[in-house]
Amino acid sequence: MNLDLSIKEYITDLSSNSPTPGGGNVAALCGVLSTSLGMMMCNLTIGKKKYLEHDDEMKELLIRFSELKDRFAELAIKDNEAFDKVMAAFKLPKETDEQKTLRINSIENATVEAAQIPFEVIVTCDSLLPLLIRASEIGNQNSMSDIGVAISLVNTASEGAFLNVVINCSSLNDRNKGNEILTNAENFYTKTKSEANNRISDLINNMRLK
Repeated sequence: MNLDLSIKEYITDLSSNSPTPGGGNVAALCGVLSTSLGMMMCNLTIGKKKYLEHDDEMKELLIRFSELKDRFAELAIKDNEAFDKVMAAFKLPKETDEQKTLRINSIENATVEAAQIPFEVIVTCDSLLPLLIRASEIGNQNSMSDIGVAISLVNTASEGAFLNVVINCSSLNDRNKGNEILTNAENFYTKTKSEANNRISDLINNMRLK
């Protein structure tokens, strides 16, 4: 997502016949939204008498959420750029053997990058989730549904990015490289999915008991 665009402009672009922005960009956007809700939780907690003992920690979390929000926004833009490089590589001439070789190598390198960007989204999700969980433990209890949505979104961001890792790795000629990226991505993704689902279940149960 280009944060300079309005939501209306972004949705218009997303729903058009242009391949970018696409699913990988949306996955990174989910990370932006998740971190923003984390920041909301911090701002609704900091300075509140009931939670003063956690003020310093919440201020630190606020800074980390802001940093990760910027990282997700950067990755959203890079996802578009990576896909554009793949498309440009496919358009290279292939009339001579030299051109064919150059085209094949260019497609391969661009596809590796197109897999690496969503992998970075997954890794960033892995960094974000523990912070959201901690915010849910010490933050304003009136905002539990908000932080729950944040945790749900980071899970979606990780899963969406993993789908993009899978499809790009499946296109690589270098199967060893593809399997390496895919295995690493799956390890992070399954960890995030398990931890996020467990925490959301806990939050739902706790809210029901009130």
